[in-house]
Amino acid sequence: MTLSSSQLRRAAALQEKIEGFQQELAQLLGGSSKSSAASTTAGEKPAKKKRVMSAAARKKIADAQRKRWAKQKGETPAAEKKAK
Repeated sequence: MTLSSSQLRRAAALQEKIEGFQQELAQLLGGSSKSSAASTTAGEKPAKKKRVMSAAARKKIADAQRKRWAKQKGETPAAEKKAK
């Protein structure tokens, strides 16, 4: 999509107005005067998404770790499983 120079100037002016309104809103709500796209209107940090690992991935990691432990101890992974 190609924009003309007048459209770009208008978009920049609108962006400046939006940023000004965001700063004014943050000041009214007691937040910081600095606005950012990642912050919420209340000035709080957004909640981080909890990372979820599948059961298959956990099993793969656990098996690899058991293999490393067995290699370090000089045992075979099968012998270690039977000992448990």
